[in-house]
Amino acid sequence: MSPSPSPSPVPSSRYGFELDLVERPFTERGARLLVTAGADPADGLRVARAAYETPLAATTELTGLLVHDAAGNPLPVRSATPVEVAFAGGVSLLFADPATLVLTGHGARASWRLPDGTARGLALDGCHVLAGPPGEWSAPAVRAAAEGRWADWFARMPAVRPDLAERARMAWWTLAVNLLPIAGREGLVPSKYGYVGVWNWDALFHAVALRHGDPALARDQILLVLEHQLPDGRLPDVVHEHGVLAATTDLPRADHARLAEHVGSANGARPERAPVPVTKPPLAAWAVWKVHETDPDVPFLAAVYPRLVRAHAWWFAASDPDGDGLPEYLHPYSSGLDDSPVWDYGPRAEPPDLNSYLIVEADRLADIAAVLGRPAEAARWRERAAAHARLLVDRRWDGTRFTTLAAGAPVPVRTALDLMPLFTGRLPAEVAAALERTLRSPAYWGERPVPTVAFDDPAFDPDAMWRGPVWLNVNYLLAEGLERSGFPGAAAGLRERTLAMVRDAGGLYEYWNPLTGARGPRATSGFGWSAALFLDLARQIR
Repeated sequence: MSPSPSPSPVPSSRYGFELDLVERPFTERGARLLVTAGADPADGLRVARAAYETPLAATTELTGLLVHDAAGNPLPVRSATPVEVAFAGGVSLLFADPATLVLTGHGARASWRLPDGTARGLALDGCHVLAGPPGEWSAPAVRAAAEGRWADWFARMPAVRPDLAERARMAWWTLAVNLLPIAGREGLVPSKYGYVGVWNWDALFHAVALRHGDPALARDQILLVLEHQLPDGRLPDVVHEHGVLAATTDLPRADHARLAEHVGSANGARPERAPVPVTKPPLAAWAVWKVHETDPDVPFLAAVYPRLVRAHAWWFAASDPDGDGLPEYLHPYSSGLDDSPVWDYGPRAEPPDLNSYLIVEADRLADIAAVLGRPAEAARWRERAAAHARLLVDRRWDGTRFTTLAAGAPVPVRTALDLMPLFTGRLPAEVAAALERTLRSPAYWGERPVPTVAFDDPAFDPDAMWRGPVWLNVNYLLAEGLERSGFPGAAAGLRERTLAMVRDAGGLYEYWNPLTGARGPRATSGFGWSAALFLDLARQIR
């Protein structure tokens, strides 16, 4: 029997962890400034600004920040916590507000360089603005305010099992520091290391965790997506500081290069740049219902229901080119798995995950309609979900697996998406049992399941994004699907192995090597949905 959740202890500091200033920068909720360190302490610290689709190297505000005492002896960084970067000698770096970074201390000297190489410095005698608008600040007041902000945030953190507490506190901190003002709301970005916008899919996963500590903030993540719905009902891919991304022609130049690599005709021709709709997999009603289950809000359901209905209808009206009732992804980016080997077989594809999500969405729309006092609509949604599930089985189940089509032909590669119909909870018993056996077979089940491409598939690559690594959203949805399909033991096993992998890996990464449990070599750190789904999975374990 696992121990019951209890308030998280503080094993290594009052915050439960320290910032390494590499994977975990010193930053604040609402702040675009990040303080990081290089491999050599003699290189000092760097301050850069997070911006949409821009590397920190291009937004550097100062580098080489060093502190010395009056005799010129270096004062090293002693510790870094959510509240401050503390140097020896009583010098501290703190956020006075999200836009203002201050350096406090007495009898010491700080030096740094501007991006053009110009040297700067100052003698420390109080509280000095290092980055941000000029102003007068009191060091004791700044520190007290920062401590109060973080105490309030951690007080909201959901309780988890003691062995998961350190990573959970890191995850809860990650969610806070990834919050930025976006389109008039506070949006949780996937990572300040490049992913500075609100991605459709990510926002929904973020809401799943935020509902435990701040349901209103969770609803804001969903509203950021729904409020930017296009006239045809489609939900945008990204909402960012410059607008929205909803078609490939809006992509930056670097993304067009990636598009040329992963999309195009079979003979390798460059893809056309005509506008192609770009969105993300349909899970908005699913996320809305999860938030409502935790914190019921009927007016919120009433406000979002029409948008959810229109978003659902878009997939059938605009994303089902062959009209067979099984929508497909018109573009790799819409799948959220844009590096999957599925896309090696054509620019459009119909993996079974999309229609599985749409079936679940219909069921959740039924739940919402019932709460809103619309029983006839709820019944129609249930009928649609049942009919859609029958169609998926009739046309895509080959007796062994659910097939993925690209350019009208089956794709030979075996991916975790083949298992996603479990998520519906509506499969015939024999089909669900076959999928559960496949998931628990050596092809997918190991110490660290679930690889995004089967271990024994020729396309498996443990380090290449969606070509093998473990992603928490896939595991989370499969665990929920196992539970819904009548396999609670397998669901519990998947949750435990997933949590252990993240707990032991050292950070909240974008994805993990399923053979070693290590961070993927190109995976972003401080990743929002990994933090969010780790927390929600930890809440589910008893």
